Amino acid sequence: MKKTLIVVDMQKDFVDGALGSKEAVAIVENVKKKIAQYQANGDEIIFTRDTHQADYLTTNEGKNLPVEHCIEGTDGWQLYEGMEAKGAVYINKPTFGYLNWADYKLEEVEMVGLCTDICVVSNALIIKATYPEIEVSVDASCCAGVTPESHAAALTTMKMCQVKVIGE
Repeated sequence: MKKTLIVVDMQKDFVDGALGSKEAVAIVENVKKKIAQYQANGDEIIFTRDTHQADYLTTNEGKNLPVEHCIEGTDGWQLYEGMEAKGAVYINKPTFGYLNWADYKLEEVEMVGLCTDICVVSNALIIKATYPEIEVSVDASCCAGVTPESHAAALTTMKMCQVKVIGE
C-alpha cells in the first residue's frame, strides 16, 4: 500500500514570519524527522504551499485576514529551511483547501504542518471526503494552530470526521 506524507504549508511566513508563532517554531524538528522517515522508506511526500499574489489584501481572505503572507516568489513563501525533500511533489494552493486530491491516487495519508485549525483541517476533511475508505491521520506533534486552543479544537473536529489523530 502506498503511503503518502502531506506536509501542509511549512513556509517561512507561517513558522517565524508574518504569521509565525512559538508553537510553529516548536514543531520544526519533529516535521524534519517525519520527512526524513518517509524519505528513508521511499514513501511519497507532497508539500502544499499557501500561494497568494500581490493583490492578496483585496481578496476575500485578505479582507478577513489582513496580513500579507506567502506572496508567491517572496522569501516568506519559501518552505522553511530543511523542509525540502528530493523527489517530492509541490502543490501551490491559493486558499485553505486543495480541491484536486483525486489526481494523486492516495491510499494511506499522514498529514503534518500549519495551521492545524485552518489548512491542515481543511485538507484532511477534503481528502477524507474524496477517499472515505482510506486511513487519513494527522500527527499532532507535527502541527500547530493559530492558538493552542484552536489547534485542540481542530484535532477534535478531525477525530469526529474519522481522521486518526496521533502524537498527542
